[in-house]
Amino acid sequence: MDVRIGLGWDNHRLAEGRTLVLAGVRVPCGFGFDAHSDGDILLHAVTDALLGALALGDIGMHFPDTDPRWKGCDSAVFVRHAASLVRQRGYRIGNVDATVILQRPKLGDLREAIRSGLAAALELEPERVSVKFKTAEKVGPVGEGRSAEAQAAVLLVRD
Repeated sequence: MDVRIGLGWDNHRLAEGRTLVLAGVRVPCGFGFDAHSDGDILLHAVTDALLGALALGDIGMHFPDTDPRWKGCDSAVFVRHAASLVRQRGYRIGNVDATVILQRPKLGDLREAIRSGLAAALELEPERVSVKFKTAEKVGPVGEGRSAEAQAAVLLVRD
């Protein structure tokens, strides 16, 4: 059996008056990601993990923030593209394990919606997707509420 593992990471500054979106789910709060696209750090980290597992570079190589086509873009476009590359190369996604690090707001009530959003974007059963939420214990830019980050690991399997 041929397997590959990918690791992804993303972060963005937080800004008042923007929309905070994770796996396509709008999080009700008065701030969001200061980014070229919609800034969905969770989908960006998973996209990078998928591309990395295939040794195809990173999200910026495929969707540069200097290209006006991606201004305000729904990040599901990015992760769906990466998932299609996985399938084109004869692999399937075995599982995804992701962590969102955000000081506030608390996201526990949105866990299933975010997990389901990620699973749907990847065309996976929710049982293959784990999404965890952490704070930064008030340390550094994330802990001070100035930014947020996400990490993701993926397992690709060729049957």
